[in-house]
Amino acid sequence: MQELVVIGNGMAGARAVEEILARGGRALFRITMFGEEPHGNYNRILLSELLTRGTDPDGHLLDDDLFLNPWQWYQDNGITLHAGVRVVRIDRFARRVYADDGSILRYDKLVLATGSRPFFPPMKGLWVDNKTLTPGVFGFRTLHDTLAMMGYASGKHRAAVIGGGLLGLEAARGLQAHGLAVHIVHAAQGLMNQQLDPQAGLVLRRSVERLGMTVHTGTRTTAIRCGSDSAVTGITFADGATLDVDMVVVAAGIRPNIGLAMVSGLETQRGIVVDDQLRSVDDDDIYAVGECVQHRGQVYGLVGPLWEQAAVLADHITGADPAATYHGSRLATKLKVAGVDVAAMGLKEPERPDDEFVQFSEPCRGVYQTVIIRDGILVGATLLGDVSKVASLTQAFDRRAPLPAERIKLLFDIGAPPPEVGAVELADDAQVCDCNGVSKGELIACVRDGQRTVNGVMAATRAGKGCGACQDLVADIVTAALGADLQADPAESYYVPCIPLDKPHLIAEIRRRGLRSTSAVFAALADDGAEHAGSKMALSSLLKMMWNEQYIDERDGRFINDRVHANIQRDGTFSVVPQVLGGVTTPAQLRRIADVAERYQIPC
Repeated sequence: MQELVVIGNGMAGARAVEEILARGGRALFRITMFGEEPHGNYNRILLSELLTRGTDPDGHLLDDDLFLNPWQWYQDNGITLHAGVRVVRIDRFARRVYADDGSILRYDKLVLATGSRPFFPPMKGLWVDNKTLTPGVFGFRTLHDTLAMMGYASGKHRAAVIGGGLLGLEAARGLQAHGLAVHIVHAAQGLMNQQLDPQAGLVLRRSVERLGMTVHTGTRTTAIRCGSDSAVTGITFADGATLDVDMVVVAAGIRPNIGLAMVSGLETQRGIVVDDQLRSVDDDDIYAVGECVQHRGQVYGLVGPLWEQAAVLADHITGADPAATYHGSRLATKLKVAGVDVAAMGLKEPERPDDEFVQFSEPCRGVYQTVIIRDGILVGATLLGDVSKVASLTQAFDRRAPLPAERIKLLFDIGAPPPEVGAVELADDAQVCDCNGVSKGELIACVRDGQRTVNGVMAATRAGKGCGACQDLVADIVTAALGADLQADPAESYYVPCIPLDKPHLIAEIRRRGLRSTSAVFAALADDGAEHAGSKMALSSLLKMMWNEQYIDERDGRFINDRVHANIQRDGTFSVVPQVLGGVTTPAQLRRIADVAERYQIPC
């Protein structure tokens, strides 16, 4: 049996392993994974939602939605996971990887899924030292970043988000949900300028400003201002103007994380250069997948291409299809940005004189739509505010399908059939959920396997469990497939799975009975009085909100990691990552960390 080592436990690395396992990889490889974060694999797309929901999540987000592969998944599949461990060197000749915890591991096949790192533009006062951001300044890339932002935002009043792209707008919306007045500072003239043309960016700006946020475009931040306690007090712009803020979030883009590949002698340019089988062009036994990859000159930052790369890598490395090749991806995405629906595919503006360009703009409603046609083929489309035509446009874009002679019908079709009819017409291989790579055919197969509710199909396939933008289309497809056999799922309205009450009725019943602890709620309202682990966090949050100081906090009402502030390992021990909110600590706290490290002989 060969040794397969995967460096990176993010969405791309874990998806590649899932695909390998689906092709019989467990019988071929002993799989070891390294991840710098001390968690199982989670859905990075949902960090914006976590930031917005804050400490009062609507349901059990952290356990059931955010984490794609919990600890048990690794154990069930015989995978050794080194969480919170960074690989620092690859010896390609000895075929060994060296990690910062002192471990050395031999490999036969190696997969690099090192992802991306946040880009921090040069700004005076941004860093305390080479590794530490100024207190009150945050990147927005990881779960740790998100939790630290949530903790620091408490009691703050004004925040600046540097970067008006997708991630910056999501960060701004999340901070606004915490009660902060938010300023978005963007160096380019238009918001989301990588995906939208200038006019679309202007329409989006008006929609964002209607939400109560202040937008500064064409503005470059040159310095972070700090107070006597070294924490953020404001920012300075290139023209000398200043803005007083309590915290700063830098969301100015990402860069492929290629440092490990560089020091290991692999070919890198913008990313790790790979061939059509996702192998390094320098070493046939080293593969790469995800945002760290450069393929035919392209680097991708969306999840759709990552899923396609993972499938080809798995076909090749397992021998399931040695001829499998990756030819690049046609980018099409649908998402919700700060509450505004956005869909974009292909070109954002015409590039040739003979490109056909159809444009519709209704700024007062926040609607902007364009299509770009070249030689009778759809090569680009942008939908902002109204994305009702995204399914048919995506199919035309992906399949290079024939277009109506009257191009305006691509955007408007008076007397069109209902949405479920359009869903029926989609091809089976049309991708419905970009976040989790689920096609229409997979949804139909799930229905054929016996699922009779929309929620059941979504749970079984993960469709709609990412950003949520595709949920309506998923519902249309499932509804059309089941017809009269569609069953209503009463659990759709339950606040927690084990108690048959929606949130208003659950709150009313808790108040009427005076239930102040999770165990009391389970005993009084759950089926057979049985406890349900997946419901505890949501109930704890709800009870704390309702009863405040009268809430009875039970230790077993929390998950094990929350009870001990640590992460349980396969051998039953725990790894502890000290929480240092905003990067601010005291000598006493550092002394306690040192005492624990000495007592338990923890390598540093």
